[in-house]
Amino acid sequence: MNNLIFRKATKNDLPDIVHMLLDDTLGAMRENHDATLPESYVNAFEKIQADPNQELTVVELDGELVATFQLSFIQYLTYQGGLRAQMEAVRTKSTYRGKGIGRSVFNYAIRRATEKGCHLIQLTTDKRRPDAIRFYESLGFVASHEGMKLTLANF
Repeated sequence: MNNLIFRKATKNDLPDIVHMLLDDTLGAMRENHDATLPESYVNAFEKIQADPNQELTVVELDGELVATFQLSFIQYLTYQGGLRAQMEAVRTKSTYRGKGIGRSVFNYAIRRATEKGCHLIQLTTDKRRPDAIRFYESLGFVASHEGMKLTLANF
């Protein structure tokens, strides 16, 4: 889609971003967007914006936010001091899914990671998202590792 605009998120975008995070079964269980946006989102946004290794991006179509994602650039010692990109919180507004926006989002993110000098881009996805897993596989992502998590706090 050639008419998509990719840009860094602003504080004014936060309500729309949180709505996109809420806009699926799993997100609805862990996100919160009452009448007033909880301060925890504002605090997290400010930390992300202040970190040069983080990019919170929104995607506009005809002036409407239709997608969002976060790229984290991780420097590490393996791969001879390599740099990798971690992609998180990938969401396309439900009314725009299936229109090629997600593929454009990933093309953009892969391009950004390449520009930054990353040797790979990675993501995790919940095993309860089979459609997302099929989509990521169609983009060339491979389930090469077994991910493990330890929950430290419940929300």
